[in-house]
Amino acid sequence: MTSDVAVIAGAGLGLSASLARLFTKEGLRVVLAARNVGKLSTLVDETGALAVETNVADVASVENLFDVADKAGPLSLVVFNASGRARGAIADLEPEAVRQALLVGAYGGFLVGQQAARRFLSRGSGSILFTGATASVKGFPGSAGFAMPKFGLRGLAQSMARELAPKNIHVAHFIIDGVIAPNESGPNRPGQASEPDRQDRRLSPDAIAETYLAIHRQHRSAWTWELELRPWVENF
Repeated sequence: MTSDVAVIAGAGLGLSASLARLFTKEGLRVVLAARNVGKLSTLVDETGALAVETNVADVASVENLFDVADKAGPLSLVVFNASGRARGAIADLEPEAVRQALLVGAYGGFLVGQQAARRFLSRGSGSILFTGATASVKGFPGSAGFAMPKFGLRGLAQSMARELAPKNIHVAHFIIDGVIAPNESGPNRPGQASEPDRQDRRLSPDAIAETYLAIHRQHRSAWTWELELRPWVENF
């Protein structure tokens, strides 16, 4: 029997790695999409996932990603984990950097979501999960170049959920309200050194992954369209 396929777009060594490990453990065939697939070699070896070089802001590149996924088996789950960010005060932001952030973080979500929706409409079921952030609902000072793509992604997810839920396609948006801890199975990322004296102040990527899987498996009589996740010490 061919395993169902899960696509993770915008894959890296943090949350995406936890998702890939958990999905593989639960019997899904994982397809990882990233601009730089070389950084995923250890994860690919560990999980047996397919890695596809992908620019989520390019139509042809996203189409190729889903063509590869189609050959791997029946698609049942798509996670959009890519993010675009331009940092700086509004007067100083580089317009091209903001444009690129919008292309990756919002337009990329549309392209990936569209390809997933087309397949799930044909199949009659499936889950599309979008990763948001605090900036999805709060525009902080100096954060315009992050809030814009995240607000856009949330609007996309809400619209898709209302359109596709009656067609048995589950669309959900996750607000990750806090900093994700380094993945214990991978190298620490910049600014995310371990904090033994400040236990659980950052979100565990493995715990987030468990929540994504639970949403994917929800009974359709009680679907979640949006969920906020935050550490126990994080302010609302």
